[in-house]
Amino acid sequence: MSTINMDLSRLIEETSKEIEFSGVIGVKTGDDLIYSSGHGYSNRSDEIMNTAETRFGIASGCKLFTAIAICQLIQEGKLRFDSKLKDCLPIVFPDFHQNVTIHHLLTHTSGIPDYFDEEVMEDFEELWQKNPMYHIKRLKDFLPMFQDDVMMFEPGERFHYNNAGYIVLGLIVEEKTGLEFSEYIDKNIFLPCGMKDSGYFSMDKLPKNTALGYIDQENGTWRTNVYSLPIKGGADGGAYITIKDMFKLWEGLFSNQLLNKEYTNLLLEPHIAAEDEGKFYGYGIWIRKKNDAIFKYHLMGYDPGVSFNSAVYPANRLKTVIISNESMGPYDITCAIEKEL
Repeated sequence: MSTINMDLSRLIEETSKEIEFSGVIGVKTGDDLIYSSGHGYSNRSDEIMNTAETRFGIASGCKLFTAIAICQLIQEGKLRFDSKLKDCLPIVFPDFHQNVTIHHLLTHTSGIPDYFDEEVMEDFEELWQKNPMYHIKRLKDFLPMFQDDVMMFEPGERFHYNNAGYIVLGLIVEEKTGLEFSEYIDKNIFLPCGMKDSGYFSMDKLPKNTALGYIDQENGTWRTNVYSLPIKGGADGGAYITIKDMFKLWEGLFSNQLLNKEYTNLLLEPHIAAEDEGKFYGYGIWIRKKNDAIFKYHLMGYDPGVSFNSAVYPANRLKTVIISNESMGPYDITCAIEKEL
């Protein structure tokens, strides 16, 4: 093992211990796995440990899957980036702007109302007081939460992270293919990449080796997140994956296995500047620049009892996957790795 790899491993171990990390961490240089570790319990009650085989929810980390699906349909000629929402779905959105396009939805610039606006609401669990989470099984089940609300701003005016926009994109995938969204992703993304352990699983029938998400209370007690999230994930988040499968996804994307070179490049292009300096958004993916060069392509996901961070650092030929079954942790480990880079 090289000195750099040893230093990186030591740094990850120290940080994981310091923050009492629960989850899994994987680091690859090129095709070589240089670091892998599991921490904490996937099931606290039965004291089952997290391992490289454990499946974890990744929340918004799977917006990339939705963006890839849309780009596949555009590549096939079934849609265009400038296709208007009103021409793609038979669903009526009474107060949505007529000029909202696929590009706007992909880049969080549509201005449509969001069912969970992260700048206004802090607690994702508030949503399920009026709309029981066990009723949210299909993408159409999200519609009553935003369909009749008014626009936040004019399409294309600015970047504003929007979960509902990705629900709408998922509905477009269903409309254009005749498949349920999760079925389309299974067949056209997970299967071609060999991601055999990944899927949009229902929380009331999770497969074996799936970590339960944990919410720690201030008084030292804890509970699982089973009543905190939709019963089944949708086009804006909620798939379950393993670290091995996440590496396969990155490899499938960057080798033009999922999209041809033209559309892979379009997906990875920094289309819009986001909130922070040097931070951009492509299609379903965050992009960080340093000195006008791409420092990393990355995905993030946060839900009650779920935290996820995965990145590709082109100049360093490095890929990282960090997933937790608690509400925090991957960000701290990512920062420690980047300090070493």
